[in-house]
Amino acid sequence: MFNKILIANRGEIACRIIRTCRHMGILTVAVYSDADRLAQHVIQADEAFHIGGPRPVDSYLKGDVIIEVAKRSGAEAIHPGYGFLSENEAFAAACENAGIAFIGPTPEAIEKMGSKSAAKALMEAAGVPVVPGYHGENQEPWLLAEQSKKVGYPQLIKAVAGGGGKGMRLVEKPEDFMSQLEAAKRESKNAFGDDAVLIERYVLGPHHIEFQVFGDTHGNVVHLFERECSIQRRHQKVLEETPSPFIDAVDDGMREKMGAAAVAAARAISYRGAGTIEFIVGEDRQFFFMEMNTRLQVEHPVTEMITGEDLVEWQLLVAAGEPLPLEQHELLSGGHAIEVRVCAEDPANDFLPETGTMRLFATPAIPAGDDIRLDTGVVSGDTISVYYDPMIAKLITWGSDRGEAIRRMQSALGQTDVLGVRTNLEFLQQLVQHPAFVAGETDTGFIARHHDALMARPAIDDLTLAAACARILLDEAMQPGGDPWSQNSGWRMNGFASRLIEFRVAGQDQPVACHIDTDGGIRYFRRGDDHGSRAAFVWLQRDDGSLKIRLDDTKSAVRVLRAGDAITVITPSGRHALTLFDPFHFEQEDTGADGRLTAMMPGRVVKVMANVGDSVKKGQALIIMEAMKMEHTIVSPRDGVVDRVAFKENDLVPADAVLFAFVE
Repeated sequence: MFNKILIANRGEIACRIIRTCRHMGILTVAVYSDADRLAQHVIQADEAFHIGGPRPVDSYLKGDVIIEVAKRSGAEAIHPGYGFLSENEAFAAACENAGIAFIGPTPEAIEKMGSKSAAKALMEAAGVPVVPGYHGENQEPWLLAEQSKKVGYPQLIKAVAGGGGKGMRLVEKPEDFMSQLEAAKRESKNAFGDDAVLIERYVLGPHHIEFQVFGDTHGNVVHLFERECSIQRRHQKVLEETPSPFIDAVDDGMREKMGAAAVAAARAISYRGAGTIEFIVGEDRQFFFMEMNTRLQVEHPVTEMITGEDLVEWQLLVAAGEPLPLEQHELLSGGHAIEVRVCAEDPANDFLPETGTMRLFATPAIPAGDDIRLDTGVVSGDTISVYYDPMIAKLITWGSDRGEAIRRMQSALGQTDVLGVRTNLEFLQQLVQHPAFVAGETDTGFIARHHDALMARPAIDDLTLAAACARILLDEAMQPGGDPWSQNSGWRMNGFASRLIEFRVAGQDQPVACHIDTDGGIRYFRRGDDHGSRAAFVWLQRDDGSLKIRLDDTKSAVRVLRAGDAITVITPSGRHALTLFDPFHFEQEDTGADGRLTAMMPGRVVKVMANVGDSVKKGQALIIMEAMKMEHTIVSPRDGVVDRVAFKENDLVPADAVLFAFVE
């Protein structure tokens, strides 16, 4: 076994690998960019080396620099994690040439599976079903257009290289093919350095089901069961679970057939290490090979939760030349596990990524046992950067059955919050509470089909507002003392004091006024101009923000998290984001809707599609920006004439910067 390994990655996955290495007594070496000097993986590793600038191309993608650091540090092996260099056959080969073990598959296996076209040909030869389509090398646009007609609609254009939903476009009618082809090729070129694409028939009612496989250098190959990954947005996974409720719905031997196909696929390339065979499964329960990810998956924790196995430990054992710890018949699956990805993004704005500093990152209490798990690489005060993936954490729950796992996830999400940057936490809560999800009625169209319900915000209620007021008063009471005239608590010489507290509520234009009678704590509460007062009393506060509130005759347990003027209240009715409102704060009027187009997120300009003097229509595409590894097309908010273009291709754009100005 290795004495020391280098982790060629960052964030959550680097911390995850360090955890297993520490358990096995293996020393770890971290690498970091300018943006990650104070990152958790740097703090947790035994050694850490600076390797370059904040952009991945200047740091985490510099394979030669990373190998040199491995030599200097005495690391015997390199673990690539996922993303970055994890599926780069040249890097894997360079490691081997340098006498450093690559904790992953052989360069040959990576190369074979790195091309979707070549991979599908190999799978066909191995007897694994593949989706009908065009996988040829000829990439002439006219030929691709002809092949598109033969494949039929709807269809998917997919980048031959890479994964993660980048370079993928759904085409529903022939007239959209060329524009979608151009976008897919451009995004693929930017992400992978290769603009080759393939065309596939779009499977109706599709489910995304993958099998975890493992191989060793002794010819052994096993699978560790499936993961249902159908709930996705922008072709990227949001929630994963195992076992698959779709497979479980009918006792027709599907799990055994798909498992056998996954093992056959891995055997066809003499696979070594951890890999994932991804299948697309139609509503008719026919399954087809989609692709193979030759690395550890983001969602591997759900497999660990149901099997009790440490997949990173398996990776290390296999890379060190040892046989797989278990044979297929020895692998057992128990219970049900669910994982959600907590991301810095705005679901209401098409899940566009967000950046900023996490003023507070509250996490659930992890009980003894393996019922709840949190994998993260950030803490309160860390910054979510434009340079990297916006995922903050992975929250995983286990239950003896699916219902129990869902209930634990609902509870765990209620104990999790991030203040300082928008997240998808409220969306995730709506998702795991949705009746269709609870019933197991999930496919890749789930979010689109239930969009309105998933995006609905629960109405702000008196309990939420009273809880927010209570938190403000309790915080003031905890401040260092002084004379009563310096306090902001409503103190007065005789009797109660009346006080007004106003909040801005997410999704509402006008502040919400709350009137309270107080002698240091709430005694009576009324909302806005409603003169009917309600009795309120707070009698317990914990360090985690938990409060017990009696409002009239009803007692409720709530949680109130606060960072400055940002407040989140979590009640039995849902999650509510509030901002303490300063009536004297002046905000300059934003004229963007009238004469300007501003950037919704920071990023890099990929393409500018309008010039000064051009007449444009509302909804017309004006600029394409890349943020957090995905392309985003920004359209004109109005009809008009372009008066100013502020940025050119490859420029870095800060959030809220003016992109275009218009005149009538």
